[in-house]
Amino acid sequence: MARSSADDLDLKRACEVAIEGTKHKVFLSIRVAKSRGVWGKAGKLGRQMAKPRVLAITTKSKGPRTKAFLRVLKYSSGGVLEPAKLYKLKHLSRVEVVQNDPSGCTFTLGFDNLRSQSVAPPQWTMRNKDDRNRVIHSILNLCKEILPRLPKVVGVDVVEMALWAKENTSSVTNQVNTQVGPDATDMAQNGSQVTVEKDLVSQAEEEDMEALLGTYVMGIGEAEAFSERLKRELLALEAANVHALIENEPLVEQVLQGLETATICVEDMDEWLGIFNVKLRHMREDIESIESRNNKLELQSASSKVLIDELDKLLERLVFPPEYAACLTGGSLDEVRVVKCIEACEWLIGAIHSLEVPNLDPCYEKMRAVKEKRAQLEKLRSTFAKRALEYLRNYFDTMVDFMINEKSFFSERGQLKRPDHAELRFKCRVYARLLQQLKNIDKNSLRAVRKAYCHGLNLFLRREAREYSNELRASIKVAKCPIISLETGTGPNQMGNVDTSAVSEAYSKMLAAFIPLLVDESSFFAHFMCFEVPANVNDNRNNSSELRALNEYLQALLDGIQEDFHALVDWAFKIDPLRCISLHGITERYLSGQKADTAEFVHLLLDDLETRISTQFGKFVDEACHQIERNERNVRQMGVLAYIPSFYDLANVVPTLAKFYHQASESYEQACTRHINMVIFIQFERLFHFARRIEELMQNCTPEEIPFQVGLSKADLRKMLKYSMSGVDKTIYAMYKKLQKNFTSEELLPSLWDKCKKDFLDKYESFLKLVAKIYPSEPIPSVSEMRDLLASM
Repeated sequence: MARSSADDLDLKRACEVAIEGTKHKVFLSIRVAKSRGVWGKAGKLGRQMAKPRVLAITTKSKGPRTKAFLRVLKYSSGGVLEPAKLYKLKHLSRVEVVQNDPSGCTFTLGFDNLRSQSVAPPQWTMRNKDDRNRVIHSILNLCKEILPRLPKVVGVDVVEMALWAKENTSSVTNQVNTQVGPDATDMAQNGSQVTVEKDLVSQAEEEDMEALLGTYVMGIGEAEAFSERLKRELLALEAANVHALIENEPLVEQVLQGLETATICVEDMDEWLGIFNVKLRHMREDIESIESRNNKLELQSASSKVLIDELDKLLERLVFPPEYAACLTGGSLDEVRVVKCIEACEWLIGAIHSLEVPNLDPCYEKMRAVKEKRAQLEKLRSTFAKRALEYLRNYFDTMVDFMINEKSFFSERGQLKRPDHAELRFKCRVYARLLQQLKNIDKNSLRAVRKAYCHGLNLFLRREAREYSNELRASIKVAKCPIISLETGTGPNQMGNVDTSAVSEAYSKMLAAFIPLLVDESSFFAHFMCFEVPANVNDNRNNSSELRALNEYLQALLDGIQEDFHALVDWAFKIDPLRCISLHGITERYLSGQKADTAEFVHLLLDDLETRISTQFGKFVDEACHQIERNERNVRQMGVLAYIPSFYDLANVVPTLAKFYHQASESYEQACTRHINMVIFIQFERLFHFARRIEELMQNCTPEEIPFQVGLSKADLRKMLKYSMSGVDKTIYAMYKKLQKNFTSEELLPSLWDKCKKDFLDKYESFLKLVAKIYPSEPIPSVSEMRDLLASM
C-alpha cells in the first residue's frame, strides 16, 4: 500500500514553519484536494475545480485547558505553504461523507458558526479511504478528549470504522510517537484508548459482534441478504429495548424528578456563584484602584520632596546679596572700594554661570523665575560695565594730563632725564584685578578701556621721546664734516681732523633709554590689559588672534614715537655720513637682543631704523661714486680707497662691519684679478691667443692632427715665439709700468706686482705643457728661465 501523506515528516515541518509564531502544535497534517459541491445536486463532485490543499489538526495549550483547531493551508506561487483558513473544532457540528462519490474518499465538514449557510461547504477528497478514516478518526478522538460533545457523523458505517480503528490504532500510535514526540504520543494513546474502550461499542460487544459475524459469514454467501437480516434483528432489538424502557417508566420518572431538582439546585447555585463572582470582581477592582491611588500618592510624595529640594537649591541661586547689588550699581570705584567691587564682580560672574546650561538643569531654563533672574543679572552686568568703563577712562585721562603738565617727568635744557614709569605702573596696578573682572563681564567695555589707555599714554610717550631727543642733540657740539667733493679738492686729509664719535654715543643713549622702556611698556600693557599671550611668541600654545589684537593696540600705543628716532638718524647723517656705519652696528645689536619679545612694534621700529640708516649711507656712497665718475677725467687720479680712509680702521673695531669688510676684500681681489689678466693679455696677446686656439681644437682633434691645421703649423709657432719672446724683458717692464700707472697708493703696488708675476708664470707654464704635447721637438724658453728673468727685474 502507498505511504500516506500523514506520515510525511517534511510536510509536517512545512506546516510548522507556515504557522510559526502562533504557538500551535501540529497533531496531524495530510494532503487533500479541495472542490466546491452544490446542495441538492447529485452526481457532480466538482473535481474539475479541485485544488491541492493541506489539512492540519493543531492544538494550543492555555493553562490547564487545550484548544483544538483545523487549519487549511495552500501553496503559494513559489510552492511554499501558507495559512488559508482556520476553524475551531468546538464549532464542528457535522462530518458527512459524500454519497455521490463511489470511492467514498470525499467528505464535508459543517461548522455551526459560519455566517452564510446558503453556500455549499468545501468538499475534501482524500487519496484513499485509509486517509479519510484517519482524519475522521483523529477529529473524533480530539473532540472526545477536550470537547463536551461530538460532531454528527453521516455516511460512515459504524462497524466499518470500529474495525478500521482496531486494525490501525497501534500503527498510527507508533508512527505518531516516532514523528511527533511526547505530547502527540500521549494524545494518540488517549485516542486509541477511547477508541477501544469508549468508542461506539464496548470491548465485550465487539468480541460478540466478531463471533456473530463469523457465524453469519460461514452460512451466508451474499452481503445484501446478510445486511437485510441484520436490519431485521436490529429492529427486534430496538423493540425489545423500548418495551424494557416502558416497563421501567416509574423508575425513570423518579430519576427525572431527581434530575430536575438537582438542576434547580445547580441553577440556584450558579446564580449565587454569579452574584458572588460579580461582588468579588467589584471588590478586586476596588482593591486595585486603592493600590493604584496609594502608589500614585507615594510617588507624588517622593517627587514633591525631591522637587522641594531642587527648588531650594534653585532659590539659593536666585537670591543675591543686596550689598553686592548696591556696590555694582552705585558708589565710587576708588582704591578704597575697588576690593569690594571685585568681590561683587566675582559673585556676579558665578551667579550668571550658575544659571547657564550645563550648570543649570535644562528643564529650569525656561522657567519664568529663572528668566527674570537672568534678566536682572544681565542688567547688573551692563550697568557695572558702563560705570567701570567711564571711571577707568576718566582715571587714565586724568593721570596722563597730570604727568604731561608736570615738567619733572621730562628732560630740560642742560638736564637729560631718563624716562621712568615706575609710579605710572604702580597707579595702574591697583585696577589690574578689576580689569580682569571686566573682561569676564563685558569684553566690549574692556576694548574701550584699552583704547583709552593707548590714546592717553601715547601722548605721554611721544612727549618724553621728543624732549629727550631734543636735549640729546642740543647737548652735543660737533662740527659738521665737509661734504666729499672732487671739484673743490676736498679729500681725506680734511675729513680726518673732525671727531664725530659723540654722534654715535647720542644715538646709543637714545636706544638705551627707550628700547628697554618700550619693551617693558609692551609687556606691562599685555598683562595689565588681560591679553592671553605667552612671553615667548614661539610657544605652540600661542593664541594668534590674541597676539594680533595685542599688536594692533601696541601700534596705537607707540605710534608716532619713531619720528624722534628718525630725526636723530637724519641729524647724525648730516653731521657725518660715515657715522651711519656705527649707527647700523648699534641698531643691529639691539635688534638681535629683542627677538624673543612679544613687542612686535619694537622689532618694527628697529627694522625701520636699520633700513633708514642703510638708505642714508647708500645715498652717501652713491653720491661719492657719482662725483668720482663725473670728475675722473678732469682731476688727477686719486684712486677709490682714499675717499673712505676710515672704513678699514673701523672694521677692526666694529664687529658689525666685518661682513662688509669681507665683501669689500672679495670684490677687491676679483677686481685685481680682472685687471692683471687684462694687463697680461695686452702684452702677450699673440702668445696666449695661440694657446687658446690649440685648446679649442683639442676638443675635436687629436694632438697629431693640430700641426696640420691652418695657422698652427710649426712655422707658425716659431713665428709667434719670435714675435712674443724677442725683447721679453721690455715687454715685462711695460706690464709693470701699466700697473703702476693705474694706482696712486704705492703700498698696494708691490703686492699687486707679485700677484701679476705669479699669474703670468702660471699661464706660461700651462702654455708650455700644451705645446709639449703638440710640438715636442720645438725649443721654447723654460719656466725657470722666465722666473729668473722676472726676479731680476
